[in-house]
Amino acid sequence: MRIFVGVVFAGILLSLGSALYYLMKDRGSGNRTVWALTWRIGLSVALFISLLVAHQLGWIDSTGIQYRQP
Repeated sequence: MRIFVGVVFAGILLSLGSALYYLMKDRGSGNRTVWALTWRIGLSVALFISLLVAHQLGWIDSTGIQYRQP
């Protein structure tokens, strides 16, 4: 699961970087920036949903912050 999250997160960062590159290169005249940002949003939503499903199936555990009473 860690490898999957890392690969998807790297894809999100790559898409964000390519959107910045296309924004600077095209100067707003093309649709490549919009498509790169659309891919970023799609990957982010897919990562979030896959983390929720993995938690519900018990593949990952939520530890949270442990609170100790004094």
